[in-house]
Amino acid sequence: MPVIVSAATALPEHHYAQSDITAAFAELMVRHHASGRSLSDVVARTHEATRVRSRHLVLSLPEYETLDDFGKANDVFLREAPPLAARAVSDALDAAGLESDEVDVIASTTVTGVAVPSIDARLVPILGLRPNVRRLPLVGLGCVAGASGIARLADMLRGDPEGIAVLVSVELCSLTLQHGDTSMANIVASGLFGDGAAAVVMVGDSRAERMGVKGPRVVSSHAHLFEDTERVMGWDVGASGLQVVLSPDVPRLVESELHGVASDHLSRHNLTPDDISTWVAHSGGPKVLTAIEDALSLSPSATQDTWASLGEVGNLSSASVLDVLGRTLKRVPVGGDEPAMLVAMGPGFCAELVLLRW
Repeated sequence: MPVIVSAATALPEHHYAQSDITAAFAELMVRHHASGRSLSDVVARTHEATRVRSRHLVLSLPEYETLDDFGKANDVFLREAPPLAARAVSDALDAAGLESDEVDVIASTTVTGVAVPSIDARLVPILGLRPNVRRLPLVGLGCVAGASGIARLADMLRGDPEGIAVLVSVELCSLTLQHGDTSMANIVASGLFGDGAAAVVMVGDSRAERMGVKGPRVVSSHAHLFEDTERVMGWDVGASGLQVVLSPDVPRLVESELHGVASDHLSRHNLTPDDISTWVAHSGGPKVLTAIEDALSLSPSATQDTWASLGEVGNLSSASVLDVLGRTLKRVPVGGDEPAMLVAMGPGFCAELVLLRW
């Protein structure tokens, strides 16, 4: 079974309390509306309800004034995303005791900017990766991509037990803020999502044994695409950039469907959700996280790292579940054989579950 050796998160330098972000972003969204003051109150209440206390942003708050079209926002993404991703990868490799030229496979994921060549290709010269490193850009998966990336790299490492693989996610969610858009989806997104990058180092089981490393072992994964949910979550792409699609039905879907999906996957291993000792859940927001807890009958302690991540950095989209994984690796001792589950959800609407042995 492939082994997760390390996880690391890198955050932009600009760090603000939620109240400061609320004031600045509300001004950009409501300034041209006659009912601006009442709308500002809605923004403030919605942001407070996210339970996000602070976030890191790729730009200083005054700089968001200038991002009034897709091209400007994407130029910032192309400038800022690669070095932030490189920091996350370097930190994860250092924690694993590995050098960049030892990496055999690098997968990258992002949904908050368009980069061709992809982020993984741009990291080759920055990090000194080998020119023959195998690259796997994952596009369009959104928040689920952290879990999906681990699952896909585990699939590859099963065929390459001596291999070393890296997954890196970089999401600059603040660049997708839509000026003048007072839709509830834009208001929620402006208060929930933060900027950051995260990376995970994985190795094949033979390499893990030779290195003498211990970490969560990837047993299996399960992907599920829910029927007739294409408009539940995603982007509408236009001249102004990436306009969020975010249905209020997400928590209901999670609460009604996740238990069945998890049970189907676990039943193949003669397990049930009650047998899982450690949960690594994506920080999708308070309503989604509460729905996960209700669907799987989890105690508050089971999701403590997810709540901590949400409060301190916000929802980092695909990087969130990797940030939670890093927090859990620091808190929960590794080396036993207890079953654990990593779970995330994203556009589609879909879920990916990764069964681990912790």
